[in-house]
Amino acid sequence: MARDEELKKRWDLVVEKLSNQFADGDKLDLDSIIYLIGVQELGQIHREYKKDHKLDLMHIAICKVLEPYGFYEFDFVDDDGWPHYKVKAQLPHLKAGEQSILMKEAIVNYFIETEYIS
Repeated sequence: MARDEELKKRWDLVVEKLSNQFADGDKLDLDSIIYLIGVQELGQIHREYKKDHKLDLMHIAICKVLEPYGFYEFDFVDDDGWPHYKVKAQLPHLKAGEQSILMKEAIVNYFIETEYIS
């Protein structure tokens, strides 16, 4: 199976499983999935977040999923339990479609690593 086809198949599986688990089957979009990863990585699941914190959660997720690509490196956890990352390399300038593919690939790899999908 071609790499693009495999990515699409795995992405669709991630969307389906997360949508069923967290959105009563309503299809989650990329930003919603990034947000869920941020909540998972923070580990403070049963609390409500203000808008600023929601953006911070998405940042945590982006750093986490792009860490294996060499763009970020985990640095420390602050006194409030929030992880912080250092920039190791600048993200390349990508077109919107290329950026979406990179994020989907990174998210699929994250869920393979966490054994949410195989």
